[in-house]
Amino acid sequence: MSRRLAAALREEGGLLAAALRPDPAPEDAEPATIAASGPRSEGRRDEVALLVEAIHEGYLLHYGESRTVGQDDPDLALLGGDRLYALGLDRLARLGDLESVAALAEVIARCAQAHAAGDPDGAQDAWRTGANTVGWGMSHAA
Repeated sequence: MSRRLAAALREEGGLLAAALRPDPAPEDAEPATIAASGPRSEGRRDEVALLVEAIHEGYLLHYGESRTVGQDDPDLALLGGDRLYALGLDRLARLGDLESVAALAEVIARCAQAHAAGDPDGAQDAWRTGANTVGWGMSHAA
């Protein structure tokens, strides 16, 4: 999925395209895979996986190490993370999937709170819950 996201960013051009890693790191696309495997993603699995991966990479630019975008410039990493959040949420909204938009916006907020509190496990829990909500809906989120 990281390679597909890199290709989409390269096609879009701009600062993020210029900051792409020459060879994306090995993938660990767990949130994207979980979200795309649920029944709510039927008929659009690839698109859902790409969009959740974009948001997850945005998170990694903020709090970890992105597999797709270089992080030599901390200001660019922060702005790039925001751009990837926006890209994923905007495209999910265009698909009409407002439940997923709300779930992933909540993930972003919960991750910020967890990292501010020094609780990276809380951020991982937020991602698991969000990915399950995208794939299966609110009733399956726990």
